[in-house]
Amino acid sequence: MLNKLSFKIGLLFFLFIVIIEFILFLILYINLADDRVEEVMNSLLARGNTHRDVLEDHFDQSTLDHVGIMESVSEFVVVITDEKGEMLISSDPVEDEMIDVIHNTNNREIDSDGKIVEDRWSEVNYIATNSPMTINGEHKGHVFMFVHTEYVKRTVDQLKSQFVLAGVITIALTIVTIFILSRLIAQPLIKMKEATEQLSQGKHHVELHTERKDELGELANAITKLAKDLKELKMARNEFLASISHELRTPLTYIKGYAEIINRQDSTKDQIKEYAEIIREETEQLTILIKNLFALAKIDQNNFVIKRERIAICEIISNVAHLIQPVLSERKIVLNVNCPNDITAFVDPERLQQVFINVLDNAIHHSNEGSDILLNVIETEQDVVVTVTDHGEGIPSEDVPYIFDRLYRVEKSRSRQSGGSGLGLAITKEIIESHGGSIEMKSQQGKGTSVIIKLARGERHA
Repeated sequence: MLNKLSFKIGLLFFLFIVIIEFILFLILYINLADDRVEEVMNSLLARGNTHRDVLEDHFDQSTLDHVGIMESVSEFVVVITDEKGEMLISSDPVEDEMIDVIHNTNNREIDSDGKIVEDRWSEVNYIATNSPMTINGEHKGHVFMFVHTEYVKRTVDQLKSQFVLAGVITIALTIVTIFILSRLIAQPLIKMKEATEQLSQGKHHVELHTERKDELGELANAITKLAKDLKELKMARNEFLASISHELRTPLTYIKGYAEIINRQDSTKDQIKEYAEIIREETEQLTILIKNLFALAKIDQNNFVIKRERIAICEIISNVAHLIQPVLSERKIVLNVNCPNDITAFVDPERLQQVFINVLDNAIHHSNEGSDILLNVIETEQDVVVTVTDHGEGIPSEDVPYIFDRLYRVEKSRSRQSGGSGLGLAITKEIIESHGGSIEMKSQQGKGTSVIIKLARGERHA
């Protein structure tokens, strides 16, 4: 339990809130306690002033006795003295501390409104006030009022009890509130933890509340998106493995089958020669496939090295045209190249040559015999744009968005006659993007296809 996030969050909130509440309660208690003590002292002074006012109107023995009797049944003590400080009457027995207050009071400093002459309620037994009597302009004496400090302490203790009760209730409500809040915060995190555990077990269907607009909602959305991505990745991986298995199995089946035929004693020399040629072709296909797989593996591991240099685009295109000329001649296809000689780009010549070979090989394969292919190069302020256009069979519109995906082929049967392994265009896209460029394909079924490649341009030759 101590390691649970909800407990840690709740404990942290509790400590902060209790500290803040303690400081606020302490300040409030001190202020209220001082106000309550001051209220008691002011009430005591007002009581003495009231007796003083009565005595100033009727300064006789009966009035003095009446004041003494009235205070004898209260918690207060009244002591009335003459102008010399001699005691005339007291409501209760006078203690030494009271006598000390009476004798040590400097009556000259006390004005007609009276004065609190002892207020140290936490140190002495009595607090006291002095209300001077003046009759017809003549000083007649003093009304001293005393109250035991236990009275003040009881008042403060009542206030303290109220604060303790309020503090206990506040802490209890704080604990309940923090518990609810911590659960509200921790519960979504617990569900997200369970969801990630499901993902680690291969269960990609997770249900999280993604309607929240706070950070927890963003995290839930991220985990939900991760689950969908992992599901798609798993499906793509399975499809990739199935496709690779098929691509590897086909040439290996040919190689194994024809190797067995060659070893038959009844095979003629012409048959052996023919079957050996088939084995060679299948071995070459297998070599190309494995080479492409290694290239993709290097790209995925960020080990695909790009060695850039500034070079004329036309020079690369000329080399590619020379390499594919035998295939063009065999299919009676004409390659028309429009490339200004001064256009340069900062690229890896070997990798870019591989790109043009892949794109042109794809265009040749899907062009009709006797047709033509146009390779056009232009230069903008930012890019060198290479467009390869054929007038072949075209690609269905629903397949165009996926044409650069690994092992994707328009012909789902993956027959040898329908094309290559589906890796060439994927590698082409990775090479172009590793140069910081882009590649896209536009196609119309039955009319042809255009591949548009954009590369960062180089400086013009002087």
